Amino acid sequence: MSTQSSTNTRPKVIFLDAMGTLFDLKSSVGEIYQQFALKYGVKTDAALLDKAFINAFKASPPLAFPGIELETITKQEFIWWKNVIQNTFFQAQLLNNFSNFADFSRELYTYFATKEPWYVFPDVLPCLENWQRQGIELGVISNFDSRLYQILKALDLAQFFTSVTISSVAGFAKPEQNIFEIALKKHQLISQKSWHIGDSFIEDYQGAKNAGIRSFWLNRSSFSLNNENQLPNLSSLG
Repeated sequence: MSTQSSTNTRPKVIFLDAMGTLFDLKSSVGEIYQQFALKYGVKTDAALLDKAFINAFKASPPLAFPGIELETITKQEFIWWKNVIQNTFFQAQLLNNFSNFADFSRELYTYFATKEPWYVFPDVLPCLENWQRQGIELGVISNFDSRLYQILKALDLAQFFTSVTISSVAGFAKPEQNIFEIALKKHQLISQKSWHIGDSFIEDYQGAKNAGIRSFWLNRSSFSLNNENQLPNLSSLG
């Protein structure tokens, strides 16, 4: 991708994905699950839990609750994640080893809303500050739950964003066009006035592109010049 061509026409708003784009986990999910399980007297292997978690997560429905009252969404979010955690340990054949799985699930769920498990990618703050100085509005579009608000605050990122659109509240998950349209309405803009950056080729790049938004695929691990609008990091966008 030519950096020069990407910066010729500046957008009114830049939307960014959250996890994998702005921040990520310091340790693997399996390692974190392993540490918390040990507190409850359950010994296991992190690699086994990683594999089981991926399977459980992929088998779950989208983290979106259309038609659900806003007051009950946080309850639905916890139930959704409790099912993922439960299925993870069921697949690992460890579910029956817990004496109080409900407390374990709640403690694990709460932990991921804190600053502790996360780190911000080093290119994020300089880019957000640069875009903000240019008068570009910034928004988040994420297949996340309400804990994202707490995480963004804890990581000192919330101040940069005019809007945060999450799938659980929007009722639609990326790559569905609806979630992008909901985000655009918050800025009262048409899609041609916006950019979107995310690390998932299908959910972020293709999803935003199908919604008419200029889309960039953030591929930090295996950048290739063969793919259009691909970024090795945020700084390469200028």
